[in-house]
Amino acid sequence: MAENNTLEVLKALSDKTRLEIVRLLLDGERCVCQIFPMVKRTQSTVSIQLATLEKAGLIESRRDGKKIFYKIKDYRIRKILKAAGFNEKSD
Repeated sequence: MAENNTLEVLKALSDKTRLEIVRLLLDGERCVCQIFPMVKRTQSTVSIQLATLEKAGLIESRRDGKKIFYKIKDYRIRKILKAAGFNEKSD
């Protein structure tokens, strides 16, 4: 990872909600309608956080009709979380 990209990744993971979203997506692709109840935030808040994660290059999205599905773009994120001492699932 380039230095600027590394900084963006670390910034993206510095938020509790974004970290929870990443942990959920490690289990597979999900739409925002599945994510927001699980992180106990509004749909608009989760959409904003997903955009931040996507801009940082951690996740990618695809549209299926009216729904947008998100998934992990680079599974090296699993190693980053493990190295930082985080479990993959929220406690």
